[in-house]
Amino acid sequence: MAQTDSNKISLATATIIGMNAMIGAGIFAAPAAVAAHAGPAGILACIFVVFSVWFMANAMARLAYLFPQEGSFYLYAKQWSGHLGGMIAVSAYFVGLLIALGLLCHMGGFYLQPFFPSMSANTLGLVVLAAFILLNLYGVTCSQLGQQILICCTVFPLLATTIACLSKADWHNLIPFAPHGLGNIMKATRVVIFSFFGFECASSLFNIVKEPIKNVPRALTYSIIIVGTIYTLFIGSIILATPASFFVDQNVRASEILAYLFPGNSWILHLVDISILSAIFGTIHSMIWACSNLLTTIVKHVQNKRVAAFVNAGKFKDYHAVLFVGFWILMSYLLLENINLFFYFTAIFLVFSFVMSMITLLTIPSEWKNHQNIKTIFGIITATAIFLFAIEGVVCELLNLTHHGC
Repeated sequence: MAQTDSNKISLATATIIGMNAMIGAGIFAAPAAVAAHAGPAGILACIFVVFSVWFMANAMARLAYLFPQEGSFYLYAKQWSGHLGGMIAVSAYFVGLLIALGLLCHMGGFYLQPFFPSMSANTLGLVVLAAFILLNLYGVTCSQLGQQILICCTVFPLLATTIACLSKADWHNLIPFAPHGLGNIMKATRVVIFSFFGFECASSLFNIVKEPIKNVPRALTYSIIIVGTIYTLFIGSIILATPASFFVDQNVRASEILAYLFPGNSWILHLVDISILSAIFGTIHSMIWACSNLLTTIVKHVQNKRVAAFVNAGKFKDYHAVLFVGFWILMSYLLLENINLFFYFTAIFLVFSFVMSMITLLTIPSEWKNHQNIKTIFGIITATAIFLFAIEGVVCELLNLTHHGC
């Protein structure tokens, strides 16, 4: 049954959904990485990503409006590239999420380690992954109240850290502003974009929002501006308060920065760590569930007689999807020890999927007539820039591993 207008959500609710989709645990790994790559100028990378995400989000929202059927990235890319292109696009998105989950499991172990000093962060990360695979196997899901609690746990350490660091702001920490060169400002976008992934989920609200043609773009704009402002202030406040020499190690925890700035307040630091862990755990749990559902959708589109017979016979169960997802998260966890590679590979696969989907809009004549494709073109250009910088980052990291340098 179609929803009546009275049952549809308001602009304010749609904006909150957009914020919930974006604000996640990934932002807590960004400040040190951004500062290590670009210095204080990394703040400009945040601003560039905000604009890039806005253009991409509007294009994805347009696709969701034009093609509301189940299938998302497969359906979008299929319009111009056929079945194979659709499968490549949705598979790239799926792989990007699995790599991102590998990083979040590393972060979980990293933030748990102070509470279990006798265990290594790597071992604790494996425990985190195993625990949430088991929870998903037994069908344990987060309630709506649980999701609200988790988003509060995410926002709390962001705001608390921002306020605390601003109280210690020192403008001298902005000098030199771009110690690693202007080129590294743009290169830092491949790290920042990780914290915004999830915006694509909010773009498919057309069926449940009042006056969707007007309100969905507004909700996207408002949510991106709010989240972008929170992120920029969070990263900027840490850079303002902390000497550049502190960011030699880009794996610094937010609580370690606060410990440096506010020595002797260990209980506050543990509270921040617990809040961050809540955000990490909530994100891992919901993303494993989302990936398992996405895998089920991908399997349905596979054009193979044996696979089709297997699925049609009801032999492909939910727990098969969860185990498959868990195995490949484990592979990304074990194979990618370098945090930069997690950032870069996630950006490569997810942004590639976005670009393949957005190209469809360029093939629709009406999108040119109503000037919608102006935003689409900017979305493709900015996404391609981030994609290329991410590829360059992977090449540099691989060269560094072979001791050839970048």
